[in-house]
Amino acid sequence: MILPIRAYGDPVLKKVAADIEPGHPGLEKLIADMFETMYEASGVGLAAPQVGQSVRLFIVDASPFAEDEDGKPTKDAHLKDFKRIFINPYIVEEEGEEWPFEEGCLSIPNIREEVIRQPKIVMQYQDENFEEHEETFEGFAARVIQHEHDHLDGVLFLDHLPALRRRLLQGKLRDISRGKTDAKYKMRFPG
Repeated sequence: MILPIRAYGDPVLKKVAADIEPGHPGLEKLIADMFETMYEASGVGLAAPQVGQSVRLFIVDASPFAEDEDGKPTKDAHLKDFKRIFINPYIVEEEGEEWPFEEGCLSIPNIREEVIRQPKIVMQYQDENFEEHEETFEGFAARVIQHEHDHLDGVLFLDHLPALRRRLLQGKLRDISRGKTDAKYKMRFPG
């Protein structure tokens, strides 16, 4: 089932999400619905708070980074099969020379801004079977994971921007929170 994506201004996007225990009711369906919702919105990642659930869960399918617009493999061709479920994830280490990349967010349609992040992370998480993992991610995979992980801590990519840039975006952000957007996917607006 396609779920409405919470728009900028919804309080759930600014809350720190709670850990999930094994046996969490409806978890399997929530994960399936999140994948369906993410694909419908042409996203590469989606965090549970973006669909109104303040729990530590996000999904990623970075395969769009594996090909260019003509369908040819990119330098990130290894992402072709990078589809994951992250439960109770925590970044334990970030390293490397910070690099800028233009990010967007399904909760903030039609706004893309350059965000600086470190290129390599070490993350502890559980998969859909609650099996423990500690894994290192680099490049675009790390960036997508950092973006989605931020959602679980109530942080939006806008929070990484300089204060002046955030002020310049206030009008557009106010419009989004009021439902004035042409997003091509189902959204739920505050109020």
